[in-house]
Amino acid sequence: MKPAYPRPDTTPPAPLQGDGRIDVVVHCGFAVLMVASGVRYVMRHSAADNLWTMALAGAVCVLYAATALLARRAGAQPTPWLPWTVALLGGWAVLVVAAPSFAWCSFAIFFLGRSALSGWAAYVAGGVTAAATAVGLFRMSDWTDVAMVLGPLAAAALLTLIYDKIERDAALQRRLLADVSQAQEQLAASERAAGIAAERERVSREIHDTVTQGLASSLLLLEAAQRSWPEASARDDLFKATDLLRRNLADTRSLVHELSAPGLETGPLAEALEHAARQYVESIAVHVTGDPRPVPPEVRHTLLRVTQSAAANIKLHAGARNASITLGYLPDAVTLDVYDDGRGFDPAAVPPPSAAGGYGLRAMRQRVHRLGGELSVESSPGEGTIIAAQLPLTGSSTGSATGSRSATGSNSSTGSNSETKGSP
Repeated sequence: MKPAYPRPDTTPPAPLQGDGRIDVVVHCGFAVLMVASGVRYVMRHSAADNLWTMALAGAVCVLYAATALLARRAGAQPTPWLPWTVALLGGWAVLVVAAPSFAWCSFAIFFLGRSALSGWAAYVAGGVTAAATAVGLFRMSDWTDVAMVLGPLAAAALLTLIYDKIERDAALQRRLLADVSQAQEQLAASERAAGIAAERERVSREIHDTVTQGLASSLLLLEAAQRSWPEASARDDLFKATDLLRRNLADTRSLVHELSAPGLETGPLAEALEHAARQYVESIAVHVTGDPRPVPPEVRHTLLRVTQSAAANIKLHAGARNASITLGYLPDAVTLDVYDDGRGFDPAAVPPPSAAGGYGLRAMRQRVHRLGGELSVESSPGEGTIIAAQLPLTGSSTGSATGSRSATGSNSSTGSNSETKGSP
């Protein structure tokens, strides 16, 4: 994209308008020179000549003030001051030809004309000012001194080049500022879009790891109860499904209230992981290695959600007899191994996420990688699965500390089917 912010031909140039100090210097210079030129003219001419000349000089001053005031207030619309500018140039041309003593004021007239007009009209105004001054000075020399003609014309040409250069630089600066402003707006819009996408991704992970997994487990229990009804085991399944639905409702309410997780902010981490896992696998065991210590809230939250997702998949897909969780504390990292002896699967053959499920591993990896950690899946058909996560505690954004895994997780050759085809 190439943004363009061209200044319309009718827009007055920026240097004099944009810099109030230049305006003040030019206008004050005009006032001083007009007073000095008027005094000089009165001292050298008769009263009859002074009357009409000074009246014309006063009219020029009024036209100058009106043009300067309108040009400053009206912005980019030239109509209000255009007649005043034309009248000023006409009155000035008559004054300087009739009384060359006022020729020094030509500089202020030149700059005001360039400031009030643009395009070809600005060049015409500069040319009229230079030509009238040249004629007035040439007349003062009794039409003999050619330098009196060439001097104003050369000065006007030089001032025009300088003014054009200033104007181009100002236009370039405005374009650069506009580009920077647009780039900042685009960056802000991109950050907002990225924030929205990240929030949507986060909410989808939260819903998957709580509501979706809980509902899927409840559905399995209800289906089992339906198949075995009216046996006593059906009542147990109904009781478990009801309890799981209550917990799921509590999780949903927590999501509504800032997506907080039960036991996340308070209580030992191992107990929070055990509570999360036993919603799905009642007999799961939790082991702790290393010296327990507080971990950042975002790390606790990630470990909790990974545990929930892995335990839910054990319940839904693994068909495991035994399962365990090992929480390990390393000097600069914390590790989590979720193991069971279920049917296993091929991690390379896991289908992409779809309406039927398949978000578990993806959500786990996103959570862990977002905190600079690593997540690995060790599994094969008939050999179980190990979900291994390692998160740094030093706040680094890349990589994670290395260290030995727990004996339970590392020495096992079997594990749970954490996400088989069609898993939620």
